[in-house]
Formats: sequence, structure tokens, C-alpha cells
Amino acid sequence: MVETGMETTPLTSAGHAPTPEHSAPPLPGGACDLVTVPARQGLEAVDILRRGAYEAVGPVLHDDGCDTLGFLVPPGTAAGWDVPGSTCTETDGRGLSLNPEPPVQGSDWLLPPGEVDLATDPAVLRAALGEAARLIEAADNCQ
Repeated sequence: MVETGMETTPLTSAGHAPTPEHSAPPLPGGACDLVTVPARQGLEAVDILRRGAYEAVGPVLHDDGCDTLGFLVPPGTAAGWDVPGSTCTETDGRGLSLNPEPPVQGSDWLLPPGEVDLATDPAVLRAALGEAARLIEAADNCQ
């Protein structure tokens, strides 16, 4: 937690307070972590993030089977990631390059680099994934 005057701001899982300018982008050379979620929840989260007050979503990958989405987040996020139903993997830049070609074989960009910020703020992503899970649960319970 970071205290700013009378307010207490929760730290992101990368260890810093979220800002409207988002988290630090991945390091040069592609160092970043990757949050992977089921496609349905991920697509809802992308919609939530893009409807927000500011553009809060970085590059997003989808697998060829459209089963999962992967959000690029700042390095260090994996160390504190604890969102049920998702995983966060450290990449340390191994094999990742943020160019038009997807960095993982068998995947493609849903939101390619260059069209969005370099990384999604982990705290903002965590909130969007939670909201997406609640929306999906509510929709499934209405049937």
C-alpha cells in the first residue's frame, strides 16, 4: 500500500501504485509477463478496459483455438499475481518481440503492439477480470 495524504492506494502486483498513465511498459527487448485467461472472460475484460476513462489495455494475444487470451503486463507482475482462473507467467523477454508477428507460435494478436499501450496495468486488469467474471456469472444465471 502507498499512502498519499489521507488516501491509501493499493500497490499493483508489480509493486507500484497504478496511475492513469498505466504501469511501466515492458523493458526494451520485450521483457514482460503474460496473464492468461479463458477467452470469454478475457474478451469481456478487453471490452471493460476499452470502455474505461482512459485507454488501459496493452497488447493482447489469442491462441489459434480461441480458448485463451494473453495480456502483456509489466515484468514482475507474476511474482504477486493471485487472480483465480488466470495464470501469470514470467517471460524475462525470452523469445518475445513486440513487432507485428505474434511472439508465441500458434497465437495471433487480438490487439497488436503499436495500436495500444505497451503493457496493461496489473491492478486495472485485475479489476476488469473481476468485473468480467461477475458479468459472465450473472449472464449464465439468467438462463
